Amino acid sequence: MRPNRLREIWAEGRGALNAWCGVGSAFTAETLARQSWDAVTIDGQHGLIGYSEMLAMLQAVSATDAVPLVRVSWNQPGELMKALDAGALGVICPMVSSRAECEAFVRACRYPPHGFRSFGPTRAAVVHGADYPTRANAEVLTFAMIETAEGLAKVAEIAATPGLDGIYVGPSDLSLALGGPPDQDSQDPMRLDAFDKILAACKANDRRVGVHTMSVAYSQQMLARGFDLVTVANDIRYLAAGRREVAEMRDWQKALSPQRS
Repeated sequence: MRPNRLREIWAEGRGALNAWCGVGSAFTAETLARQSWDAVTIDGQHGLIGYSEMLAMLQAVSATDAVPLVRVSWNQPGELMKALDAGALGVICPMVSSRAECEAFVRACRYPPHGFRSFGPTRAAVVHGADYPTRANAEVLTFAMIETAEGLAKVAEIAATPGLDGIYVGPSDLSLALGGPPDQDSQDPMRLDAFDKILAACKANDRRVGVHTMSVAYSQQMLARGFDLVTVANDIRYLAAGRREVAEMRDWQKALSPQRS
């Protein structure tokens, strides 16, 4: 089994750049993965993606150097195990609000004696190698999402969970939990203070920290602040950006129409 490239990047002292897939398309995932992102995450929670689509997308990403990650829809052992058996080298689990929830998440991703992951790495053993069963516990990444008020309050004990690799911040849900709008790339002092609290808890426990962003500028700000992984690219956002070109064309048509009358 080849080493998890994200672990290598962090060992070198660099931040990792992540792309995000919400569209159920292997070709979209492949296109992003071939753009030199360090990782590509397949969103099984809010993305429009089923298991078969996730599998095809993992196959597409695995043909590149990008690390294939999956955000599962919830903290459910069966779903976590299926994502890993399909070849994900890391899982992001939403809405983790306590040490007990985090322990259950991590243990579902680890083979005994460190967890209760059921053995059956159907595709994982094929794509990652015959030694996958003995290396998986050390190479597979586990990221718990902090995005609730309870999770933020208990972040120190969550970050101390044995076997956890890191925390991934969900800014929109965290903002809602703190009484604000579900926005991202915020400069609100309360939000940044929450980020710093999460960063401090993770650094104290030697955990990595990731965050969802909406722009290159904010990603750069977060890396400078101490985050280890930033999600910069998003396939749905890229598609939606086409509205700017439509607006430019409409403005051009309106400007041209008096000349045609």
